[in-house]
Amino acid sequence: MSYVEMPGAKVPIRMWADPATVEDVALQQLRNVATLPWVKGLAVMPDVHFGKGATVGSVIAMQGAVCPAAVGVDIGCGMSAVKTSLTANDLPGDLSRLRSKIEQAIPVGRGMHDDPVDPDRLHGFATAPWDDFWGRFDGIADAVKFREERATKQMGTLGSGNHFVEVCVDTDGSVWLMLHSGSRNIGKELAEFHIGVAQKLAHNQGLVDRDLAVFIADTPQMAAYRNDLFWAQEYAKYNRSIMMALLKDVVRKEFRKAKPAFEPEISAHHNYVAEERYEGMDLLVTRKGAIRAGSGEYGIIPGSMGTGSYIVKGLGNEKAFNSASHGAGRRMSRNAAKRRFSTKDLEEQTQGVECRKDSGVVDEIPGAYKPIEQVIERQRDLVEVVAKLKQVVCVKG
Repeated sequence: MSYVEMPGAKVPIRMWADPATVEDVALQQLRNVATLPWVKGLAVMPDVHFGKGATVGSVIAMQGAVCPAAVGVDIGCGMSAVKTSLTANDLPGDLSRLRSKIEQAIPVGRGMHDDPVDPDRLHGFATAPWDDFWGRFDGIADAVKFREERATKQMGTLGSGNHFVEVCVDTDGSVWLMLHSGSRNIGKELAEFHIGVAQKLAHNQGLVDRDLAVFIADTPQMAAYRNDLFWAQEYAKYNRSIMMALLKDVVRKEFRKAKPAFEPEISAHHNYVAEERYEGMDLLVTRKGAIRAGSGEYGIIPGSMGTGSYIVKGLGNEKAFNSASHGAGRRMSRNAAKRRFSTKDLEEQTQGVECRKDSGVVDEIPGAYKPIEQVIERQRDLVEVVAKLKQVVCVKG
């Protein structure tokens, strides 16, 4: 499947989705992005849907500018996955104990650790840059400095919404560990602070949508945002690494006899900014609900909590700015899902998965998401599938 090109004011809109299936409000958001003076390219992934500020599933390439709302408020949100030496035969028939142990080890929702996780006590965790990372906290926006204690205690926690920790089995019977999370409250507050700053700048007053306010290169506001953005992206990566280390420890204890081994971690942001070069231009590429899929690069494209996920390898398609989708993508809002589905529907759609089946997660029901197989099919020129996984345990926030 190749892309469909739609006209845009400054650049064409390259869509790896069927335009007929995209909400009108999302299409309007994309057209608005294409009016920005700094935009040099816009690629739209097959999981595209309406988002706050900018469309989820969009890849925006700009020169000399960056739009903080186009990153989203969960800076650095992304996925990590690890293949283990365990097989489906090693798993017990009742997985409730395993789920309970994971929930004890990794705080979910708005929860946090009682004390900050000491990375020196984590099995095989690389701690070399850790002190340097926290040393740079003093350099981020004064507006969030009072959150330092909370930020340290939320490091290694899941959050809520569509974030999850899963134990999965691939089609060969191998067991995988997978998780989805970002920069927690500290990233959210940094994003909201900078979006507010951008919206007040003079050069943004005539924009078609105030949510598309940008910072411009060589300004103090851009320098401050870049500093905080890259720090928050690092926080998100550490957050996933610590959770994965905690998850591995649970698996080691629960499957002591099998002596599980773990392959190298696959990790990919899907709400972030990167400096990349295309067609001789140095660009700031914003991926909101999209992963980087450079040639040979591994990525993770999850479905919903009952449908499974894919490990993929990028094909390096520069028309999409070396990108691919970040998941199945919602086909209805959270509120619409709550109105349409019941806990009975949730039980039916998550049959065979050890997970929450209460009203608090009905908005995450598989029926609220696009079919992951169709999403994968529409991006065969962006990625190749390496493994297909099906979750057997899903921990939600």
